[in-house]
Amino acid sequence: MNVVCLDLEGVLVPEIWIAFSEATGIPELRRTTRDEPDYDKLMNFRLKHLREHGLGLKEIQETIATIDPLPGAREFLDSLKERTQVIILSDTFTQFAAPLMKKLGWPTIFCNELEVAADGTITGYRMRCEKSKLTTVKALQGIGFDTIAAGDSYNDLGMILNSKAGFLFRSTESIRADYPDLPAFEAYDDLLEAITVAL
Repeated sequence: MNVVCLDLEGVLVPEIWIAFSEATGIPELRRTTRDEPDYDKLMNFRLKHLREHGLGLKEIQETIATIDPLPGAREFLDSLKERTQVIILSDTFTQFAAPLMKKLGWPTIFCNELEVAADGTITGYRMRCEKSKLTTVKALQGIGFDTIAAGDSYNDLGMILNSKAGFLFRSTESIRADYPDLPAFEAYDDLLEAITVAL
């Protein structure tokens, strides 16, 4: 039994925080898990800048409403779901994900939860579990699945390296250089072919 575990941002949809950075003109919010391996540090950095600029969930959701899946992502996902089970493992938040899941045909997603005050201020966040992507892959393996994983960032490496097959997709030069043995792809057709071979 196989299940494919995919990252969301950078793989199927544009990076939400980069889009929000461009919409607000706050360059500090461009930092993502491609730049910062420590997710807690990254999120606290983001929340600090949101507070400083008086921005909350409403403003971020307004930006998310303008984001479409990456060209070819929906077709890739549909083709993949015809072949095997697929779960999106993301460090995004339920409050961000729903509009994007609708545009992707409502795939299954496991992600995290924001803590939001009544006025819309984001006060914190709750991770679904520690090292959520790696922990989820291990749990799936523990109930009889072989996992195949693909992602682009530091926080994807755990699930990629601990799966039956793992791939980098549209990753950074530095991550590709640090992990030269990991197959790296730029096109959905090539990733789909590699996953199909691994099934």
